Amino acid sequence: MVLCAGASAQWLNFLVPGTPRLKDGTPNLNAPAPKAADGKPDLSGVWMHEYDSHEELRKLFPNSDAEDKVSVPGMEADTISKWGRNALLSFRPDENAVIKPAAVEARNRARAARDPKALCIGAAGVPLASFLSEPTKIVQSPKLTVIFYESDDTHRQIYTDGRALPKEFGLPAYLGYSVGHWERDTFVVESAGFNDKTPLDTSGHPHTENMRITERYRRRDFGHLDVETIIEDPEYYTKPIPIRVTFNLLADGDIFENFCNENEHDREHMQK
Repeated sequence: MVLCAGASAQWLNFLVPGTPRLKDGTPNLNAPAPKAADGKPDLSGVWMHEYDSHEELRKLFPNSDAEDKVSVPGMEADTISKWGRNALLSFRPDENAVIKPAAVEARNRARAARDPKALCIGAAGVPLASFLSEPTKIVQSPKLTVIFYESDDTHRQIYTDGRALPKEFGLPAYLGYSVGHWERDTFVVESAGFNDKTPLDTSGHPHTENMRITERYRRRDFGHLDVETIIEDPEYYTKPIPIRVTFNLLADGDIFENFCNENEHDREHMQK
């Protein structure tokens, strides 16, 4: 868990070639966005969601752990996005009007079944995996874009070879199935075929296997990636769920491999 704090230093003193730099050698995050061979913006890089201040977290979640009473280096409370805490923030304070009774029942069942002594509890799905304490890495190629999540050491494949999403999914997946296309300088990703085993956020808002997600990625300059996510799940929610987040480039950084089950003994002590 402590390794998350040093992700940017995994390769010591390595400067990524092609990175625009200021006179003092630091990356120029406001430089123009790089282009791929096909002329489209290149989304490749290591990205971390913008942090929310403790003050904002306290206002949004007055009854939560926003005070960060238990701190693990690299996983402090403000390293988790507010959207990771509650994907329905756009509807506050009228959140309950959006949630259908079936979703409330599913969330209550999941909470009751959770084993507090489990060392590694579940996996982070979409979009939660992008909003935790760990960064993500995007690798873009002409026919396939891959998103690597440091959280749980998982990845998504986004196909850009012209295929469409299947009409039926024989094997629902934790991170679903994704296809992408470009609308000018915006990369549009459509995803479906999720299983129902992952929550939308750390609050436990659930989703069904019929959830569909549309993401729009726009790299406005070298160091900033604006992502708009729309979640649709009519069985559980009365309206589409919008999320808008800016990700900052971790220039000269990288991600670690992350396996929670390997020699993890922190949780049992933290509970005490």
